[in-house]
Amino acid sequence: MLEQVEITGVAAEGKALARVNDLVVFVPFAAPGDIVDLQLIRKKHNYAEARIVKFHAYSSLRVNPFCEHFGVCGGCKWQHVAYDYQLQFKRQQVEDNLTRIGKIPLPEILPTKGSTKQQYYRNKLEFSFSNKSWLTYEQLQTEQEFDCRNALGFHIPGMFDKVLDIKKCWLQDDISNRIRLSIRQYAIDNHYPFFDLREQTGFMRNIIIRTSSTGEVMLIVVFFEPDMVRIERMMQHIADTFPEITSLLYIVNQKRNDTIADQEVCVFRGRDYIWESMEGLRFKIGPKSFYQTNSEQAYELYKVAREFAGLTGTELVYDLYTGTGTIANFVARQSRKVVGIEYVPEAIEDAKENARINGLDNTLFYAGDMKDILTEDFIEEHGRPEVIITDPPRAGMHDDVIKTILFASPERIVYVSCNPATQARDLSLLDAKYKVERVQPVDMFPHTHHVENVVLLVRKE
Repeated sequence: MLEQVEITGVAAEGKALARVNDLVVFVPFAAPGDIVDLQLIRKKHNYAEARIVKFHAYSSLRVNPFCEHFGVCGGCKWQHVAYDYQLQFKRQQVEDNLTRIGKIPLPEILPTKGSTKQQYYRNKLEFSFSNKSWLTYEQLQTEQEFDCRNALGFHIPGMFDKVLDIKKCWLQDDISNRIRLSIRQYAIDNHYPFFDLREQTGFMRNIIIRTSSTGEVMLIVVFFEPDMVRIERMMQHIADTFPEITSLLYIVNQKRNDTIADQEVCVFRGRDYIWESMEGLRFKIGPKSFYQTNSEQAYELYKVAREFAGLTGTELVYDLYTGTGTIANFVARQSRKVVGIEYVPEAIEDAKENARINGLDNTLFYAGDMKDILTEDFIEEHGRPEVIITDPPRAGMHDDVIKTILFASPERIVYVSCNPATQARDLSLLDAKYKVERVQPVDMFPHTHHVENVVLLVRKE
């Protein structure tokens, strides 16, 4: 037990930290300024993990969490910290990574661009069924009998077979809550077995709800068994209860994992897509399409990327890791030509379709592994870009991709990242030829530690 410990900062994965002599202690759900007693959970040579067992003083940065599931479900780990301070911590996280890992000269990092919405900001959520709901500490302290352990909600972090039954989630438009609770109740009333994740048995597996800024709703219900009588009844109940659903779909997934990329999607009612819009552009979103999960803030992110790109209408732009071509199509009207490259073939088909829908005839899209597609021969064939925009996955860019970028030698590189640590590593490699001119963190996920970061690199003279 460590007593009267002051929490002094924030660390990775949304945890706070304290220093006790030479020991760094990571503490979840704490805030800088808290004075607490800590129970050590895990101890290594020079750091430890602990949980709070008693508060002596509360930080002035604290606010009351608004969600009843805070601290249990694993999401929204910073709800107890005022939003303005969350933005400051995210900027600090970017600065720490770029300084310690990148070790390159930096301009002053701009304040984090906050999200207008701090609640109901997500356009996609997935909920899992389980016949073994997670019981909270408070529930276990009661004498209540828990005969029905059916749950529809989120997986408990680190426990693949346990699901927390969610009463209300504040992340998505409230129709998401109403749909989820209605499906849960119908399944219980009609004795539809909830999935057993350990035994891989049951009927109701999971649901995926997508909403759009145009007001449209997509619901995908995933069943484990092809029992068409029960499937039809459930889907008809949903269709009758929620006529506002634009795209009502279902999947029978008998695999051992929940991914749907290789599964057949069946349309029960409506169409197999919804529309998203951004600055006059329309994007067709199917059940397997990738789209930034905070629509409004994605627009702010892309505006920063476009501003950093400094487009005048004459530039050839390469958009690396283009996904469904959202950034490529977003900047196409300010460019001479945009070439997008993406690993997932289905995403490239979406990108081409979205370009066609928006009447954009100056985009080209290629599918394949980035390091195999983006080669010196590819650049000689398609031309040397004036601007490269890159938005890689969390792992960052492959060394071969960075070498090819250096060979292409564009005037400007706009690097959009969801992981400032791997971004910093890549920036240190690009430092041979480029200097960092602007850095803009963008908050896509309020109440979490995640932060997007946009960096403008300009070729050294």
